[in-house]
Amino acid sequence: MDLELRHLRVLCAIADSGSVGRAAAAIGASQPATSTQLRRIERYLGAVVFDRTAAGVVPTTFGAEVLAAAREVLSRVDRLGQAAAPDGERPHRELRLTTDCPALLPGTLTRARQLRPELRFTLARGRDAAPPFDLALLLDHPGSGLRATPALAARAVATEPVFVALPTGHPLRHHAEPALADLAGEHWLLPAADGASWPALFRAACEAASFAPAGVRELPCGRREVLDLVAAGLGAALVPGSTAPVPGVSVKPLLGTPLWLRYVLLWQRAAIGPGLADTLFGAAAAAYRELAAEAPHLHSWAGRTFRPPRT
Repeated sequence: MDLELRHLRVLCAIADSGSVGRAAAAIGASQPATSTQLRRIERYLGAVVFDRTAAGVVPTTFGAEVLAAAREVLSRVDRLGQAAAPDGERPHRELRLTTDCPALLPGTLTRARQLRPELRFTLARGRDAAPPFDLALLLDHPGSGLRATPALAARAVATEPVFVALPTGHPLRHHAEPALADLAGEHWLLPAADGASWPALFRAACEAASFAPAGVRELPCGRREVLDLVAAGLGAALVPGSTAPVPGVSVKPLLGTPLWLRYVLLWQRAAIGPGLADTLFGAAAAAYRELAAEAPHLHSWAGRTFRPPRT
């Protein structure tokens, strides 16, 4: 077959929804037809685009590159025929922004302002910030139920595994991928500032591994402060795979990858048009790639986990 724009849209729909079934509903197709289409696309590309998990699907390392290229192509096509002044935007436009993943925010805003110098951002904290937001950059997890609506658009920037952060002197420091059950006796430190419903997700994963954690503390601070406490030997913590190395802390993948998270960009359709949305998404995606590039443990895990199919 020849690769067409509709195939790229199918891939993006699957990535954005985190599920072949939900993607099929979004594009008005049946799940069997969408699954067949995905297999044909992967055969054409010669490698697996999505890894199938219990929570849905997540892009492979190869798939992330394909999706980045697909979004760029679709963005350029969608901009064809638009007016010279996209979205009717005013100079020095101000956007109300909310976030619960501060690690990705500086790079996103820097790139967005480089591309659109007229933009200004007003930052509020948390998902339920007031006044209502124009733009949100949030931590979420596959299968959370977050959906686009007629008023609100949603696009997944990246999906990645959750790793564990341990003191460098921990007894499991030589294990490449400790099992979650091996850490049943740990005291867990969770940053309340992060999104993605960490406590509930963590307890569900522990229950699936047939144990109850010895202790869980939600701390009123950010992830960096929690990692400082881990380095001091006060407990273990769950962290995104793209977390940069910190002195005194060893970041390791969990056996079987029981927890995943994703970064999601949301925007009000009435406030942000397609051209500006593409710019903001591209800025967030570039910021994530830069973040992930500084995490050698993530690259090592991806190299072991995702391999092209044998031919």
